[in-house]
Amino acid sequence: MEIIHVLEGKANPRGLEASNSLVNELATQQALAKENVSVWGIDRSPVHDYPWRPFSTLLFRKCLNPFRLDSKLTEALENIKGNAVFHLHGGWNSFFYTLVKALHRRNIPFVFTPQDSYPVIAFQKGQWTRKIYFQLFEKRILKYARYIHCLNKIEKEALQIIYPNKKTMLIPYGYEGFTKIKHDNYSREFVIGFCGQLDIHSKGLDILLRAFSLFNRQVPLSELWIMGDGPERTKLEELAAELGIARHMSFWGQQSDEEKLGLLQQMQVFAYPSRIEGIPFAVLEAASTGIPCVVTKVTHIGDFIRQYNCGEVIDQPDHEALFEALKKVYTSIRQNGRSAMSENAQRMIREIFNWKTILQQFHRLYKRA
Repeated sequence: MEIIHVLEGKANPRGLEASNSLVNELATQQALAKENVSVWGIDRSPVHDYPWRPFSTLLFRKCLNPFRLDSKLTEALENIKGNAVFHLHGGWNSFFYTLVKALHRRNIPFVFTPQDSYPVIAFQKGQWTRKIYFQLFEKRILKYARYIHCLNKIEKEALQIIYPNKKTMLIPYGYEGFTKIKHDNYSREFVIGFCGQLDIHSKGLDILLRAFSLFNRQVPLSELWIMGDGPERTKLEELAAELGIARHMSFWGQQSDEEKLGLLQQMQVFAYPSRIEGIPFAVLEAASTGIPCVVTKVTHIGDFIRQYNCGEVIDQPDHEALFEALKKVYTSIRQNGRSAMSENAQRMIREIFNWKTILQQFHRLYKRA
């Protein structure tokens, strides 16, 4: 069986789009498991400028007409022989509408992963333009898909609202990352950490800084470390100065994996108060090193954090709720140490995000498609 992943982009793990990293990791794991897998990327600049990976990549130009396919892609479809299944990644891609019609004409099966594209139109008022587009174009993709793959329960619930069906499958992506861990060997009183793109609204960084300003009043020796970069870093630094917490904060910028691990091992809790989120790999990185995590419900892993008792979950992105959650973790660590929560966090990664188990689920999905 041949597996062909298709997405907008190049599946470049160094890119800012989370979907590219997700597809790269899935295809990499499948290739390492000896699956016959490749990636087709559709991009404005079809240049192979990404790191080496153990699967082949075909790049096609994204046309000015969003519904048009590159002629080379059409030729590649004509050359598909034998037992092949396509896996399309990402909602609201107009060229997928045309590609899906081409696959349907050729009776080539495909699985579709919306990549958390539909909760907005399912749960929020307005969004009329997208709702009209959904009825005209997006719905055709869902209709022709043999299976629809969702990453989390919220996405699955949203899909059932706008497109009730019996072919939706829930499979999380796996994670393999940092595993080193140090227990209760702190060089500082209490370090709260964050890692990710410095997008204030979507990542809830204003919430994080305001919650830390309250926390720091009660724990004066606490610090907030922020790893990552982005165009809003200056705004964050200005907000820190306004809140009077600048001297208790460190902006570390982008870090290599080794540097990131070194910083993570000095944190006592990892905070990720997102307003909008797909799959927060930064939280998985932190949990894999044994750091208790405080997250919002929209990160989609709150149920697992509660199940494994390795942190706190706040239902709404609110700085006072985040402050209370941070206090709970702080009190627990001061009274009981961090060992139990650390071991629980790593057990969550091993059991829920185990690639071996997840690859088996994807393999069965493709075989049934």
